[in-house]
Amino acid sequence: MRNEKYDKGMAVRREVLGDEYVDKALEAATAFTQPLQELVTENCWGEIWTRDAISNRTRSLITIATLAALKAPTELKAHVRGALRNGCTIEEIQEVLLQSAVYCGVPAGIDAFRAAREVIENWQE
Repeated sequence: MRNEKYDKGMAVRREVLGDEYVDKALEAATAFTQPLQELVTENCWGEIWTRDAISNRTRSLITIATLAALKAPTELKAHVRGALRNGCTIEEIQEVLLQSAVYCGVPAGIDAFRAAREVIENWQE
């Protein structure tokens, strides 16, 4: 599924998450999961992340809050890494997670902090 939206999405996906992360995800794709990789690249990254109204820093913080609410720690880890790559500070991520904990529930906040801590403690610029 190569088209302009996919190609733009792949460029942003690599910029935010890093080549190593994206390559690992693509290499792990099977015949069953490949359509999901294409959908994510074209629609999440190519349709939404390429829009200009807000910065990728802001998109990262919104995504972190959303993933905390969804209790999706695996994806949250990827997007904490992406937020750090986008120039978000650890303090900004911490504030978003605190805000999320209050509005989404403390159990969701605890899981989000746990996932984010793992990435932050291993982060190397």
